Amino acid sequence: MKKSTLLLFVLFSVIFISCKTSKSNIITSKEKAKEKGIYSYNGKPVKVEKGNSSKPYKRGTISVTKFAIVETAKENLGVKYKYAGTTKAGMDCSGLVYSSFMKYDIELSRVSSDMAKEGKEVSKSKAQEGDLIFFKTNNSRSINHVGIITENNDDELLFIHSSTSKGVIISSLNEEYYAKAFEKIKRILE
Repeated sequence: MKKSTLLLFVLFSVIFISCKTSKSNIITSKEKAKEKGIYSYNGKPVKVEKGNSSKPYKRGTISVTKFAIVETAKENLGVKYKYAGTTKAGMDCSGLVYSSFMKYDIELSRVSSDMAKEGKEVSKSKAQEGDLIFFKTNNSRSINHVGIITENNDDELLFIHSSTSKGVIISSLNEEYYAKAFEKIKRILE
């Protein structure tokens, strides 16, 4: 019995000492991940510049996809319209776009006419989910409305936006009002 007790004590001591001195591979904080070189996000939003080529963005080690942006925007379906709003309490069109991208630390301009100067222009036929669609509504001379394309079927472009009358909804470019007001499509993310 003494031999087995001694053997158990030695085995326990070896395990205890080796556990104390070995380095764990478990990452428990951003700081540890940065030390190991597997997390590089610096905590600052990525600023999209005018005319910037549309390259994919990374947040830490996670690539931000257009799908994620669209799904974030869809979480706001039914939210009422509120001028200058960016929350579920109410949002305007550029507020919806701005907050959907900002969730992934991609900072766009806050105003639709300025957003229209960012990214790369694409044709309707090449439009993809996550691209921004711009309009000149109510006979405006400048861009004053923006949405995010949610789907491009062969014969129809769907987009999510915040309308003044219905709040956050999905509309079609085939609707006469939007077809007449359409201005351009810009790609922010590849």
